[in-house]
Parts: sequence; structure tokens; C-alpha cells
Amino acid sequence: MFKLNQRFGPLSFYRSAMSIALPVMAQQFIMSMVSLIDNFMVAGLGDINMAAVNVANHLTFIYFVIINTVCQAGGIYIAQFKGANDGEGMKNAYRFKVIFGVIVAAAGMVLCRIIPQTMIAMMTTGNAAREEIIAVGSGYITLLSWTFIPMAISLAVGTSFREIARPKVPLCISAVATLVNTVGNWVLIYGNLGAPRLEVKGAAYATIIARVFEFVVFAWYASRIKAPFYVHFIRLFHIHRQLIKEILFKSGMIFASEISWISSETVMIAMYNRRGGAEVVAGMAAGWTIANIFFLIFGGIWTAAGVLVGGSLGANKLDEARRRAEWLKSGSVAAGVVVSIPGALLSSFIIPVVFSNLSAGARSTSLGLVLVILAYLPLWGLINVQFAISRAGGDTIMGVMADCTVNFLLFAPGAVILSYFTAIPPVQMFTLLKLTDVIKFIICRQFLKRERWVKNLTK
Repeated sequence: MFKLNQRFGPLSFYRSAMSIALPVMAQQFIMSMVSLIDNFMVAGLGDINMAAVNVANHLTFIYFVIINTVCQAGGIYIAQFKGANDGEGMKNAYRFKVIFGVIVAAAGMVLCRIIPQTMIAMMTTGNAAREEIIAVGSGYITLLSWTFIPMAISLAVGTSFREIARPKVPLCISAVATLVNTVGNWVLIYGNLGAPRLEVKGAAYATIIARVFEFVVFAWYASRIKAPFYVHFIRLFHIHRQLIKEILFKSGMIFASEISWISSETVMIAMYNRRGGAEVVAGMAAGWTIANIFFLIFGGIWTAAGVLVGGSLGANKLDEARRRAEWLKSGSVAAGVVVSIPGALLSSFIIPVVFSNLSAGARSTSLGLVLVILAYLPLWGLINVQFAISRAGGDTIMGVMADCTVNFLLFAPGAVILSYFTAIPPVQMFTLLKLTDVIKFIICRQFLKRERWVKNLTK
């Protein structure tokens, strides 16, 4: 029977992991910085506009999570087929990503164009500035819905490059798209270079331009170099029906897990938005913008686990996959600690400077939220790698059990109870609710011990 001899792996393993993770983290850092720049520019328009844009962005984030679920399910198979050197298998997994990603994108676009006011209203019930936030946010999210389809295809291509261990490609393309978005914001929000001053709508138009640019470059580059997973549109529906059904089942499990997480987070946001006025919504939103900079380690963890563990499983090197999984767990906790300590110092400096146009109450709420998030980062790093290891081997049941149990039975009900029956401020509410993640870690730990994930899916 295989036994682990050491909890940490050799430096050569971590160098390989970092060579995969760092470009992904750099890409996410760039995206976080553009989000920070967006918020900085919108914050100059006041608390109401800041709150409206960030409520709308949270709703579009729900869409992003669903699209990402589709890409994760397909990515499980791309990584393993890469390990098995099966080009046709990679193409079929990519087909799944694009077809179902576009279907989800189209559905999201329809919702954002038919009931934008209703969706914004659900997120701001009880807020003193609700009507003003709805008026601004609904117009913003209607425009932003035009980015959904190009974003779905860009994610399908970009994540596939990561899963074949070529993460520098999406890094470079996203970096240029980010520059396009930033310049567009500067020109269109405030009316620079002779452009009309469009304020919040200007931010939406800049995002549309950047997303279309990113989609065009991704599709052109993948076609030009003949990426091993890429298929042209005319061959997109030449699918392997049995494999698509199998991936669809996996995506259903991942979707159940992810939707329980995002829906419980949405309940929490709606509950703490009931406290106070625009300064609470703006302050919490600003805090999440800063926190996203530190969440970049999660993208690196997921990609490294998918490539290193999934690749070993696809090559039928099961003991190697076990060793790598254990080493990644230890490394993820260490990464969380390394990011948290300097992150706390950096946030104390960044928030008063970047969000100087927000009210003092909003800035105080923002800093408090970021410090709490950083304290939880090592635990969240470990939970993320547990999920990534499980899904690398096709075990999507673990995520359903851990997420649905904790999120639906503890986290979401706890948010409602604390909001309606206590006067606890938003940051303290968030701190208490996230203690439930300890239970999530314990559930994941027990599932991983059963080794349902130690499986070669390419056979």
C-alpha cells in the first residue's frame, strides 16, 4: 500500500508548480488591478455610483461562476487527455466548453436585458439608497450583458491553454485586454481626449470593447498555432456524444457545488446590504476589490493541481498523483500565510489612498473586511486545493457534499438570522459566518482519504 513519507515535496516539485501557477496568478493580478482601477475611477463619481456598479458586478460574477463551472468540467478531461497524449479527447472536451458556455451566456444575457431592475432590487432590499442604486445599476448591467458571449469563448480558450501547461498565452492576451479596458475607462468615464463624459455607462462600454478584443485575439491565436485542443466553428458540433454526457454529469455536480457557494454568498451580501446606506454597500464592495488581489493564489492552486495531479492520473501514474496531491496541500497553506502577512500591511496603505473619494465609514468597512479575509486565507487555500485535487480525478461528489451541506444548512441561514435578529455590523457578521468553513475543510479531508479521485478518466 502506498504511504506518504513526507508532507512537503522537493524544491524541484514546487518549482514546477510555480512555473504553472505564477503566470495564472500574474493574469489574475492584472485582472484584479484593472478591477481596482475601475473602482478607483468609479469611486470618483461618489458612493451611489460605486455601490450600483459593484452590485451589478456581483450579479455578473454569478454568471462568471457558472461559465467557469463549464470550463472546470471540461478542463478535468483536457488535463488528463493531455497526460495521455490524446488530441481528439482534448478537442471533444473543448467542444463541450464552448457549446455549453455559449448557451449559459445567452441565457444570462436575456435575463440582464429583461429584468435588470428586479435583480438589482433583490440585492439592495432595505438599503436607504435602494432606488438610486437600482436606477444606475440596471442600466450598467444591461450594457455589460453584451460581454457574456465573447467572455464565454475567451474563457474556454484561455483555460484550455492553462490545462495543457501553457499559462503564459492567456496571461499575455489578458494583459493587453486589460490595458484596453483601462484606457477605455479613462477616456469614456470622464470624457478625456474629446470623448463624451459617460460616467458609469462609460465603464460598461470600455469593458465591452476589451472583452471583444480579447475574444478575437484568443480565437485568432489558437487557430494560427493549431493548439492541440482547438477546433474551428464549422467542426464544433462534431461531438463524441458519450464523452459529452460524461462531462455534462461532472459539470452538473460542479454546478451544484458552485451554485450553493455563490447563492449563499449572495444571500450574505443582501443581508449585510440591509445595514445603513450606500456607504455600507460601497465599503464592502471596495473591500472585495482589494481582496481579489490576494485571491490570485487560488487560480494558481487550481491550475497547478489540474496539470500536475490530473496529468499524472491521465498518464496512469497513480502513486505520483498521490504524492503530488499531498505536497500541494502543504504548499497551499504556506502560500496563504506568505500572502496574508504583507497583504495586511499593504491594504492599510492602499485603501485610504485608492478610495479617498469614498466616505470615511465606507473606507473603515473596507479595511476591516480585507483584514478578516486575509486571516482566513491559509484555510481557504487548503480548502481550494482539496477541491482541485478531487476534481482533477473526476470526483465531483465531494464538492457537492461539502458545499451544499455547509452553505445551505449553516452559512445562508446564519446570515439571515444575524441580519434580522442582531445588530452585528457587516464585517463582524462576515467573520462569524466564515467559521463554518472549518466544517467544510473537515468534510473534504474525510472524502479525500477515500481516494475516489485517484482515477484515470482517459481509459
